[in-house]
Amino acid sequence: MSPGSSHPIQTLRLAIRRRLLPWFARNARPLPWRGAHRSPYAVWISEIMLQQTRVDTVIPYFERFLARFPDPAALAAAPLQDVLKQWEGLGYYSRARQIHRTAHILVRDHGGRIPENPARLASLPGLGPYTTAAIASFAFGHPLAVLDGNVIRVLARLTALPDDVGRSAAKTKLQRLADCLLIRDQSAAVNEAWMELGALICTPRSPRCAECPMRGVCRAARQSQPEAYPVKSKKPKVPHKRVGAAVILDGKDRILIAQRNPERGMLAGLWEFPGGKQADGETMPECIARELKEEMGLNIDVGAHLVTVHHAYSHFTIDLHAHFARIRSGRPRHAECADHAWVRRDEFDAYPFSKADHGIIRAIRSLPRPPRRRDYF
Repeated sequence: MSPGSSHPIQTLRLAIRRRLLPWFARNARPLPWRGAHRSPYAVWISEIMLQQTRVDTVIPYFERFLARFPDPAALAAAPLQDVLKQWEGLGYYSRARQIHRTAHILVRDHGGRIPENPARLASLPGLGPYTTAAIASFAFGHPLAVLDGNVIRVLARLTALPDDVGRSAAKTKLQRLADCLLIRDQSAAVNEAWMELGALICTPRSPRCAECPMRGVCRAARQSQPEAYPVKSKKPKVPHKRVGAAVILDGKDRILIAQRNPERGMLAGLWEFPGGKQADGETMPECIARELKEEMGLNIDVGAHLVTVHHAYSHFTIDLHAHFARIRSGRPRHAECADHAWVRRDEFDAYPFSKADHGIIRAIRSLPRPPRRRDYF
């Protein structure tokens, strides 16, 4: 059933027309970025948000984001901090920074519009082969086949592909197959149908093969082992880090927060409770004191433990240990941060924080009264 063998391709194309597309027409979810009136801008924002993020998570973010930034001009005109605040909690914050940068390019070079030409689309920041094909197909009807995780899984099972899909050679094979199976005058429908099939029926675990419109032409189903595909190499163990954070109180019982460098790191531009990774042989108070000296030039006393927040990122997990602290000497400087602010616990909402730091905010707000420095030292 390779792209070079005509009969299986014809069989699959016939199944797509007679089974997959009718199934999709009946079962497509009413997602806010779909429908006859969807705009190229909405397609672009949805595709960026959907990268490594579940649909049900994205929907409320998408709706709030489009209400706040209805077009590229509004997005470009907004401060980056406003964009990050709207993105807060969605993760992978480089996506927010990229779309903000891209909005400026769209206003400057493309009249504030998403370019229809696929080559021009591909030149925009953050648009790889998949995103370019998705926007070109869904927004403009270009006959380009998409290959995301759902499509990879579906096609690998249809063909019982023995190759490791983590390797570029296997992805090239699947892209060629997707290209061969595309129906040119229905490219958007075919692309979305594959994706919807992977999301609703051909799921990673316990696929619902009995309900699948393509089960009659699926080799993995015929072998009764759909979960054997796609073939993937074993993932390495996810690293775990212990991180300390200081909830520093000043004489007015305000709390010190710091802004991460907006040009560096996966949480760039977000605000945090200052601190960092625990080194071997350190106690957590020693870690926090060292990090504050290095990061902000402060000599601090570390006091009572407030909360430990457990959080999983894409490639590692952390335990974030927050302790109350006070400045013994020094004034905040920006050695390894972009800015700082002193805030009360009802003022956190004005700043974008990561999910882990929101765990600290919740702990502060759960206290029976605003924290006072004299209570912890």
